[in-house]
Amino acid sequence: MNESERLDKVISTQTSYSRKDIKRMARSGEILVNGKICKNSDVKINPEKDVITIGTDKISYKRHVYYMMNKPKGVLSASNDKNATTVVDILPPQLKRKNLFPAGRLDKDTTGLLIITDDGDFAHRMLSPNKQVYKHYIATLDKELDDTVKERFESGIVLSDGTVCQKAYFDKLSENTALVKICEGKFHQVKKMFLSCSYTVTELKRVQIGNLRLDEELEPSGVREMTQEEINSVFDGKIY
Repeated sequence: MNESERLDKVISTQTSYSRKDIKRMARSGEILVNGKICKNSDVKINPEKDVITIGTDKISYKRHVYYMMNKPKGVLSASNDKNATTVVDILPPQLKRKNLFPAGRLDKDTTGLLIITDDGDFAHRMLSPNKQVYKHYIATLDKELDDTVKERFESGIVLSDGTVCQKAYFDKLSENTALVKICEGKFHQVKKMFLSCSYTVTELKRVQIGNLRLDEELEPSGVREMTQEEINSVFDGKIY
């Protein structure tokens, strides 16, 4: 962000208030800049240095935010949807702000680690197959796993429509569960890869992205802000 920005723009990026709301609040004397009432919502300020207060709430300026969510079943990985509840809808009110989106989608019935942010560059780097950021999933299957599945996954699965997947890493955890690691994000990819091997995924949970692991203390629907170390860990330590 530039050194100087309009007050209404800064507030709108840090909160869920509309420009119209901000203008109204400024006129009514609810907005303070450095302790002084500011009735001009288009005044230029320095968001890195100036202190903005709305009522008794101080606006803590952050250029971007990064949230870790333990996504529950039945919630859509999207910013908004007219017909379904989204992961942004279930964020606590104090965490909501403009332009939030899930960095990479999980199917509606898939659970686990989801990053919600407003940093498009971060999301692009995380999702690009060229960056080799592996996503780790635990899959539960409808029947006992055959030993040949591992070889097929690590050779590169060819889907029914002819799509060739990059090689995946596969570890059998039990008779009908496996840990799968992929660096792509094709639509329903893990489910389709198993389907090509004649297995149906009955449960799917993402537990890790890069070196970022799902916080085990987060209950389904739980969400918290990520630390800088956790943000960096998404791109750290490529172990393959």
